[in-house]
Amino acid sequence: MRILVWYLHGGYMQAFLRGSHEYLVPAEPGRELPELPPNARRIEPSEVADAEIDVVVLQRTEELGWAEDMLGRRLGRDVPAIFIEHNTPKQSPVSERHFLADRTDIPVVHVTHFNRLAWDSGDAPTVVIEHGIPDPGALYTGEERALGVVINEPVRRGRITGTDLLPAFASAGRLDCFGIHTDQLPEALGLGEDQLRVVGDLPTAHMHAALARRRAYVHPMRWTSLGLSLLEAMYLGMPVLALATTEAARAVPPEAGAISADPAELVATADLLLADPDEARRRGVIAREAVHSRYNLTRFLEDWDAVLADTLDTRGRRGPLLAVPDLAVPDIAAASAVTASVSRARGAHAADSAPHDATPGAEPSLITEGIAR
Repeated sequence: MRILVWYLHGGYMQAFLRGSHEYLVPAEPGRELPELPPNARRIEPSEVADAEIDVVVLQRTEELGWAEDMLGRRLGRDVPAIFIEHNTPKQSPVSERHFLADRTDIPVVHVTHFNRLAWDSGDAPTVVIEHGIPDPGALYTGEERALGVVINEPVRRGRITGTDLLPAFASAGRLDCFGIHTDQLPEALGLGEDQLRVVGDLPTAHMHAALARRRAYVHPMRWTSLGLSLLEAMYLGMPVLALATTEAARAVPPEAGAISADPAELVATADLLLADPDEARRRGVIAREAVHSRYNLTRFLEDWDAVLADTLDTRGRRGPLLAVPDLAVPDIAAASAVTASVSRARGAHAADSAPHDATPGAEPSLITEGIAR
């Protein structure tokens, strides 16, 4: 199928665009797109209306209006749409209402089970598709007696990213910091180069190679969906020291390093791993196996294939232009047959479909039932 999707959340999007569909990525003023996977291509906004889009995948609230302006059609009614919720609630941890909560025509895909639990999604159909990342390879050597951490804008984000906890980890051993604006950390935390070293923002492949030389990975995030850098570190074969917050408790087995809501426990394990390379390597093997089992790219793309096919089948094909207001909303049950490729995709994932009390004659829906993995 042909999917319209904006390029956002680079690591996630690089995995998403590796699927078997055709992905059209709108150009945005002032934003340069990176090299895209083979099935994805850049499209000018003026070309979208004639591109015969099957499904729109949204990631920002403003994209709903942008897409409707480009297509001249209503999302959810005339063109199937899906919203990916990457983030935990920003205003209230348990009572914040999702902006699509009053709609039933655009399903929300949460990237973690914690996200779906925390958000008040109201009447919006929801499903969880857990992260999937390409295997970077078992690059871990742990040769440097240092701890690695990846945080973008750690000073601005402060307690959200656990930046205030970094001095405690630096007391166990040198902390090497990767990410955007990490150069602000030494002054903000008052740490010298013997305690904290700034590596900065590196291209992904270079970051993986450099990170894998550090003895262990620190994940001090207090409030986040689930950092891809944590999963990438585990996939490299690194032992990890993670705060037991949000989805991390589901993603990190204790044997993969340490996971606790008590930073002192994590620092004590950091002491142990820095002193014992063999133990660090043993726990890193467990970390890699855990990620490969749950967060591999194949499972991720199969889950997305199932949800995309389900959304297209149950919400119909392209509908009337906004300029023709008297036309009725398309009858989903009588909508034209989906393409052969979508039919094959549904057949491949029929086993994933759970029973659903749908309209008589309609296909069972994956949405609201979730994909259990």
